[in-house]
Amino acid sequence: MPQVTCINKTPRNDPWDRIHQFGGPNADGTPWRLSHSAMVAAVKSGQYGEFWVERPAGHRVKCIVAKSRFGNEYVKTEADGEQPDNLLSLAECRG
Repeated sequence: MPQVTCINKTPRNDPWDRIHQFGGPNADGTPWRLSHSAMVAAVKSGQYGEFWVERPAGHRVKCIVAKSRFGNEYVKTEADGEQPDNLLSLAECRG
């Protein structure tokens, strides 16, 4: 489950509160989806291993949990010097 290939965003402008669902392919090709709170818990616990985003192709960037200036936890990728934001630039999850 660890590769994140899509997200679903809320219509908010706050970058720490925009993603409400994460998704990607399972090893068997079926899709997985996690809510924001479930993704934070999974990244923190390592339950499914390390989550990562591949942007651009061949360049894996690890997902981590961070805190907003208001103390809210959210998922982001490690700083890699690339723009735009690795997660917010992913396609919307379908289905």
